[in-house]
Amino acid sequence: MLQKNVEQDIYAKEKKLLSPKMDVTFQVLFGEVGSEEITKEFLKAILKEKITKVDLSKNPILRRMRPNDKMGILDVIVEIDQKELCNIEMQLATREDIIQRILYYWGRIYSRDIHKKEDYSTLKRTIVILIAGFEIKGLEELEYLSKWQLIEVKGRKTILTDYLEIDIIELPKIYKRNTNKKDDLLDWLYFLEDPESKEVVKIMEQNEGVKKAKDKLEEISQDEIMQRLADWQENLRLDQAYLKRMAIKEGKEEGRREGIIEGKREGKKQGIEEGRKEGIKEGKKEGKKEGIIEGRKEGIKEGIIEIAKNLKKQDNITVEFIMKVTNLSKEEIENL
Repeated sequence: MLQKNVEQDIYAKEKKLLSPKMDVTFQVLFGEVGSEEITKEFLKAILKEKITKVDLSKNPILRRMRPNDKMGILDVIVEIDQKELCNIEMQLATREDIIQRILYYWGRIYSRDIHKKEDYSTLKRTIVILIAGFEIKGLEELEYLSKWQLIEVKGRKTILTDYLEIDIIELPKIYKRNTNKKDDLLDWLYFLEDPESKEVVKIMEQNEGVKKAKDKLEEISQDEIMQRLADWQENLRLDQAYLKRMAIKEGKEEGRREGIIEGKREGKKQGIEEGRKEGIKEGKKEGKKEGIIEGRKEGIKEGIIEIAKNLKKQDNITVEFIMKVTNLSKEEIENL
C-alpha cells in the first residue's frame, strides 16, 4: 500500500502543469465556484475598482464533464456585488472578427437577465473583458490594456452611460510596452503567460492573489478529468489547425488553377489588343512603303505624260517617235 502511494506521488509530480491560458483551465481557474477570491483579485487588477463579492454560480461545472461532451464557448460569467455582470474570455487564436464578437458578447450578456414585462431599469451594468493572445489590428498604438465606453464624438468628454464597458488585454504587448511602474495587472498577465517563470515565483512573494491562483492551477493540473479535458482540447486545437492548413493549401491550389484560366483569358485579351496595336503600326509602315512605291510610279508616269505632251506639240515629231521614247501606247498619246 505504501509503495502504491509513493508511485502515485511520483506520477503526480511528473504531470505537466496545465497552461492557464487554455480555455478549460482558464474557465475552472477563474469561473469555478470556490475561485471567488482569485477572480475577485484578478478583476480588481483589471477594473481598478473596489469589489466586495463575486458570484460564479452561472458557470458550468467542467469537472463533471467528459472529454467528448459539447462544451461550447468557455467564457467566464461573473456577477459583481449583485449589481454588475462581467464576461471574461480568453482568445488565443487570431480572429479578424474579434471586435464584432466582443460587441455580440456584450449584447448577449446585457440582455440575458431581463424577462418579459420587466422594466429596462432591471438591466445591470455589463462589462466584457477580452484577453487576446495576439495583437488586434487597429489597436497597435494602444497599451496592453485598453478600456472602451460610449463617448460623445465631438467633445470626447461626455460618456453616455457606464452600463457598457469593454476591456481589451493584448498579451504580446506586455513585453513590448512594459515600464518599471508597478501594476498588479502585469503580475496576473505574467502568471497567465508562464506560471512557472522565475518572475512569477518572485511575484507570488508579494501578490497573495497570484499565489492562490498558482496553488489552484497546481491542483487543477493533478485532476484526472482536467488532464483529459485539456488533452482533448489540445488535440482538437491541433486538428483544427491542421484542417485549416489543409483548407488554405487546397484553397491556394484551387485559386492557382482558376488564376491560370483567368490569366490566360486576360492574357489573350491583352495579347490581341497589343497585337492589334503592333499590327496597325506594322501595317502603317508597310502601307507607307507601298504608297511611296505607288506614288513614285505614278509620279514617273505623270512625268512621261508631260514629256509626251510637249513632244506632241512639235510639228516635226511623229506619234511613232513619241511611242518609242515614252513607251506609251498610240491610243494614250492620241488622247493627250
